[in-house]
Formats: sequence, structure tokens, C-alpha cells
Amino acid sequence: MQESLTNVIKHAAPARCVVRVDRTDDAMEIEVTDDGRRAPAGHPPGHGLVGMRERVAVYGGEFTAGPLAGRGFRVHARLPLEGVPA
Repeated sequence: MQESLTNVIKHAAPARCVVRVDRTDDAMEIEVTDDGRRAPAGHPPGHGLVGMRERVAVYGGEFTAGPLAGRGFRVHARLPLEGVPA
């Protein structure tokens, strides 16, 4: 999810960014949101989101990313804690 913060700086700055990390009994959830501008139309997509999605999938997690209504962007990952000591 560090890549999400890099993306805020590279693509949304100046922007405010919020990072939320929550642990439930069975998962760790990480969310990064910003209120920055969107990339201009025709901006080529990078490999950051693809890489994050692949890394989360390796651990059996769920990954979503996309623009928010109006302005901003959200990246969310949920990683199962199965087999991880409490």
C-alpha cells in the first residue's frame, strides 16, 4: 500500500491523503483515500495498481481501487489473517 501514497504524490498532489488501518478478528484492512485531482484524459495507466492487486492476491486478499465521486481516489485492501498469531 506504500505504492498508494506514492501515487497520491505523483498523480493527485496537491491533495490531502488519509490512511486507515484496521484489524478485525480475521483480517487486516488498509485504505488510502485522497481528495486530489484526477489524471488527465488519455494519461497512460501505470503498473502500481496492477502490482498492488497481484501482491494482495498472493495472500488470498481482496483489492479495489478507483475514483471517488467528484474528486479523489480510493485504494482498499483486505488481507486475511488466517494462520497469523493474534
